[in-house]
Amino acid sequence: MVVRRKKKSPKKYRGSRTHGGGHHRKRSGAGNRGGRGMAGSHKHKWFHVIKYMPDHFGKRGFNRPQKVVEEPNPINVGDLDALADKLLEEGIAEKEDDKIVIDVTDERLKKFGGPFDKVLGGGQVKRPLVVKAPQFTDRAVEKLEEAGGEAVEIEAEEASGEEEAEAAEA
Repeated sequence: MVVRRKKKSPKKYRGSRTHGGGHHRKRSGAGNRGGRGMAGSHKHKWFHVIKYMPDHFGKRGFNRPQKVVEEPNPINVGDLDALADKLLEEGIAEKEDDKIVIDVTDERLKKFGGPFDKVLGGGQVKRPLVVKAPQFTDRAVEKLEEAGGEAVEIEAEEASGEEEAEAAEA
């Protein structure tokens, strides 16, 4: 058997019905390629699998339990700036000394996609905001301070404790 080192150009076969494959029935179906897809990967295509796909079979690593995995719910400082007037109207934010104080862990932020646990640095801050959150990115702190506001870090447990205390008072 002669091993072909270079595949012939398809242009050579223009006008030929079977492109050098013999009778038209010889190339039909999946029998000429040893089955469709990964068929035979534990049998007659085993050497192909261990040579070209060594990690195909078996397991690696582990998946953490879903109740342990916490995905942060972030918000951009630009979004907070845009929402500030609405939050003031609804009593979620307060105004102190020309600064708007926003606690992003407040449960009343649910209709805005909250409560949030991280403040990111996307968007523009045009007015002084005092934002209370468990986490801030460096860019978020920088933008808040440039606008004359500040970033106040609070602990996540502390934030939920304040809300429970407020609920008990009401």
